[in-house]
Amino acid sequence: MPTLHFPWLDLSILAPMLGWFVLAVLKDREKARSTTIVFTLLALLFAVGEWIDFSTLNTFEAEEAGSLIVTIFSHHVLVVDELSAPLLPLTALGFFLVVLSTLKSKHLRFPFSKILLYEAILLGVICCRASWILIALLILSTIPVWLDLKSRGKKTRMFSLHMAVFALLIIVGYGLTSTQGLDSTWHLVGVCFLTSAALLRSGVIPLHGWMMDLFEKGSLGTSILFVVPLTGAIVFLRFVLPHAPVGVLQSTAWLSLATALYAAGMAMVQDEARRTFAYLFLSNSSLVLVGMELVAPVGVTGALCIWISVGVSLLGFGICLRSVEGRIGRVSLKSFHGLFESMPSLAGFFLLTGLASIGFPGTVGFIAMELLIEGAVEYYPLVGAAIVITAAGNGITILRTYFRIFTGKNNRSTEPPNESPF
Repeated sequence: MPTLHFPWLDLSILAPMLGWFVLAVLKDREKARSTTIVFTLLALLFAVGEWIDFSTLNTFEAEEAGSLIVTIFSHHVLVVDELSAPLLPLTALGFFLVVLSTLKSKHLRFPFSKILLYEAILLGVICCRASWILIALLILSTIPVWLDLKSRGKKTRMFSLHMAVFALLIIVGYGLTSTQGLDSTWHLVGVCFLTSAALLRSGVIPLHGWMMDLFEKGSLGTSILFVVPLTGAIVFLRFVLPHAPVGVLQSTAWLSLATALYAAGMAMVQDEARRTFAYLFLSNSSLVLVGMELVAPVGVTGALCIWISVGVSLLGFGICLRSVEGRIGRVSLKSFHGLFESMPSLAGFFLLTGLASIGFPGTVGFIAMELLIEGAVEYYPLVGAAIVITAAGNGITILRTYFRIFTGKNNRSTEPPNESPF
């Protein structure tokens, strides 16, 4: 396997880890924001360096050679391929932008140290190929979010229960698939367990309650960073797709499609902006699973492109919503707020990123949505029609949310509220 010219992966993971250690030693909340910005920026630069280095190799995948992690464990622990190569800088960019957009008046409550720890773990998840290490990282990635909920005095029962079930399913499922023969009944049981774990982490109905609970109770920035990288899709790609029979893939495809339609319908009738975003994200992320489970070349290509476009567009959309919350508090969609005059640039980015998530022509999601629909229609015409209906519903939600927040008469101050939403 080709190797990268420089240990970019090590450095991109170690940078936030070092930042977490520095914050733990300093314990200075006044400098926490600036320190976190520096180390998330370093992680972003190293991740971009990895992407550029990988692109010069002209290969499908490459590994890290001569690095600290390879020395401690073994070869093929950190591997970058054509999917993870852009995902690493995209994920690092998300952390950097969320921290950078955090108002200085809110830094006393925002969990900077937990964010750095979570970033290091998540970057490891994206490029790790050692299955048991990957499973351990997936489970560890839930702990910083749980600690954030706990530190805010929120009830964690819903999140804890779902993540505990996820951990049990993925451990037992991979244990069965790795020890049993392909023709064994227990191997099929293990595949079903792994599929259930991927669907639970993705929030597919009826296993989506934890996602709504997280957006209701947690920091909006932390919630966005927990769901936007599509960790459930990583579980599906690494553990389920290589082993699952066609019947299992088709069943989960229909379940994911039902989730996309259901979430699109629910997003249109929500009265709170946070829940609207949660359902909007759930609808779009389910389309990624639909394309991957159809196992049609064009559809899979479209799904992987949507993975990238959703990460870009809904990350930007969530940051715009978070910026609005930073000025007026939690946003209700029961009335018009009329914020366009006071923040026209934010309104423009809000609409642009929202339309990009549904594949509006000229945006990052246009080609991805076209590929997904083409791949679905070729094999399952009804699936293609359902995807179009889902996109139309999400488009209505985007416009409804935009009009409620930015149009109408402004009768309130845009000064930050006393109670921080972060």
